[in-house]
Amino acid sequence: MRLLLDTHIWLWYLQGSDRLSVELQGKIEDPKVQIWLSPISIWETLMLAEKGKINLGVPPQQWISDALKVLEVREATLNNDIAILSRTIQLPHQDPADRFIAATALYYDLVLATVDRNLTASEQLTTLS
Repeated sequence: MRLLLDTHIWLWYLQGSDRLSVELQGKIEDPKVQIWLSPISIWETLMLAEKGKINLGVPPQQWISDALKVLEVREATLNNDIAILSRTIQLPHQDPADRFIAATALYYDLVLATVDRNLTASEQLTTLS
């Protein structure tokens, strides 16, 4: 399995949140599962920290650097095709982070780990909660 972590799933896993399902935690820890992360999740984490919506306990750049060492992820590089796909994917809202993450999952043929109902309801995406 190739699993793209939505931003909240990445944060929940690394912060040991009990909001993360046991099944999803097991998949993330399974050495046979490839874990992917979009640079948009890095950007979104920085934005959430800057706005005071999350507290990482250390400067956000340091937290991200440490997090990328704790959980090995493959970078789902953004490209022109993903940018175009982000505007054509059928989602009920215009949130740019969600659109880029969803488009990334489609482009790379990844299962998207998310509990975001706007994404899990999409018939275009394969998701895991």
